[in-house]
Amino acid sequence: MLFKKSISNLIAEAAESGEGTLKRTLSSSGLVALGVGAIIGAGLFSLTGIAAAENAGPAVTISFIVAALGCAFAGLCYAEFAAMIPVAGSAYTYSYATLGEFVAWIIGWDLVLEYALGAATVASSWSQYFNELLLVFGIHLPESLLHGPWEGGIINIPAIVIVCLLSLLLIRGTQESSLVNNVLVVVKVAVVLIFIALGWSFINPLNHDPFIPANEGEQLVRTGQMGFFEFFKSDYFGHFGISGILRGAGVVFFAFIGFDAVSTAAQEAKNPQKGMPIGIIGSLLVCTLLYVLFSYVMTGLENYTKYAGDAKPVATAFANTGYTFLNTALIIAILTGYTSVMLVMLLGQSRVFYTMSKDGLLPKLFSDLSKYQTPWKTNVIFMIFVSIFAGFVPVSDLGHMVSIGTLFAFVLVCIGILVLRKTNPDTPRPFRTPLVPLVPILGIVVCIIMMASLPIESWERLAIWMVLGIVFYFLYGRRHSKIRAASEHGTPHTGTL
Repeated sequence: MLFKKSISNLIAEAAESGEGTLKRTLSSSGLVALGVGAIIGAGLFSLTGIAAAENAGPAVTISFIVAALGCAFAGLCYAEFAAMIPVAGSAYTYSYATLGEFVAWIIGWDLVLEYALGAATVASSWSQYFNELLLVFGIHLPESLLHGPWEGGIINIPAIVIVCLLSLLLIRGTQESSLVNNVLVVVKVAVVLIFIALGWSFINPLNHDPFIPANEGEQLVRTGQMGFFEFFKSDYFGHFGISGILRGAGVVFFAFIGFDAVSTAAQEAKNPQKGMPIGIIGSLLVCTLLYVLFSYVMTGLENYTKYAGDAKPVATAFANTGYTFLNTALIIAILTGYTSVMLVMLLGQSRVFYTMSKDGLLPKLFSDLSKYQTPWKTNVIFMIFVSIFAGFVPVSDLGHMVSIGTLFAFVLVCIGILVLRKTNPDTPRPFRTPLVPLVPILGIVVCIIMMASLPIESWERLAIWMVLGIVFYFLYGRRHSKIRAASEHGTPHTGTL
């Protein structure tokens, strides 16, 4: 028997208000800022240089466009769901309504890889830039307090501190967190615009020539000296040329991770039917435009080969403008970017587990609300969980787990739209994903291709994490499921068989 949530009851649940429910405080502009806050961060300030130096050259701007298209397919599917079922839970709730309880549990458990470990990953990087800022003021922290034991240190103290501070802010309230996020977004977007505006007049056209560096392997394929599959498995693939643009898109795709976090705040939106599509699609459009312009200026200021192994490519590029006095501002922009990403990730994680707890799949403590109407116990638990990973685990071991978890969520959301159009064709949809089934199918294909490009270790860690989740589901979640209990006792509940 396939236990699903009823679409009609979910819509009724979204309309509830008062004590015991999340507070609706987010406007459409606040949702766009939430999305921009989750997206602009480590990707823009570090992955751009890596993708340019190792994969696409100046054509990394095209890589950003390709990656944005892949995200747009999934984003359009998210927008239909979020407007139609404006409740907390994101892909977890959508899967529960379309693919059933077990798949919903899998995706809810999987989202920990995106939100919680994503916040831990960013926190680890945040501490390094925070140390750079301290050095400007002559303050030196011991290296042992900036790295975990697997990186030659003892513990990453700044990473733990920032996670704790942001978690406490989230406990205080969503509206207060949104206001802080809006300020952070304004600061970092302002500095990005300043970089583009000041750097544009210093672009050296020679740095963009050739715009798409040649790939020797592609030339061998064109002349018949190498077969396509031989080329695909060779070291030529992904190093410049068309294949370099595609692989670069896979690299910079991770710079777009976070727009789906907007959907986790659906139950806190003032007008979700209108605001959710604007928040999701709007944040993607804003960030794509900024990414393309930023990468174009960055590769124009310095030859792309100079970014190889450069931990701070933006500073390297900006040095060519002569505005060196703004280097500190760049560091601050990066810190604000990272901070807002962590804030949104921690918010999204707590809302997913809040919803799973309301359904009985997790203990009740995850849905207990404070006097500020926030799931404070969930915030505290993940404050500890994320702090441990941020303080002790290397960034390199976290990054790929975040990516594969996100892509998996995207795939299930796209499948969900296909299913829902068949099972609930007449349900009112304030926003409709265009060109169904083409758009969801393209989203599935693009995401699976990106998943396939990740190292085998990522798949192994995903499998281990999923096995742990399945064991917990059968030991606890399945036994405490409210939908199952209602079905067995013949009482109505927010679900159907």
